[in-house]
Amino acid sequence: MFKGNTNNKKKSMNLNSPDKLNRIVEGTRIEGTITSESNIRIDGEVKGIVSTKGRLVVGVSGKINGDIICQNAEIEGQIMGSIKVGELLSLKSTANVEGDVITDKLSIEPGAIFTVTCKMGDAKNSLSKKQKAVSA
Repeated sequence: MFKGNTNNKKKSMNLNSPDKLNRIVEGTRIEGTITSESNIRIDGEVKGIVSTKGRLVVGVSGKINGDIICQNAEIEGQIMGSIKVGELLSLKSTANVEGDVITDKLSIEPGAIFTVTCKMGDAKNSLSKKQKAVSA
């Protein structure tokens, strides 16, 4: 029942599939560095570095004070720090973001607060260098 499953189906699962989600729930506070190969959803509070090779979702109650490095991000909560996104950064109407942003593509809904310096284009090269530095 609890032994490792050698089924090839499990080995071929995509790291970004919905069942490979890391979740920090509302009421949880973490201080430090979070590194993941798969997706992360944050509804609690993080002070530090959040790095994922997948997608980061910050819910309405989510707060990050620190640096973010990810492939894609959807922000509904509060971010204070630097954000480096390899592909698409999507800010929902409830988002409040302050700091520095590097991304390839940017989507901002009306109502979002976006007080940043922003650089767009070629974020993938910058992202891969940063992720290597965090995982070392």
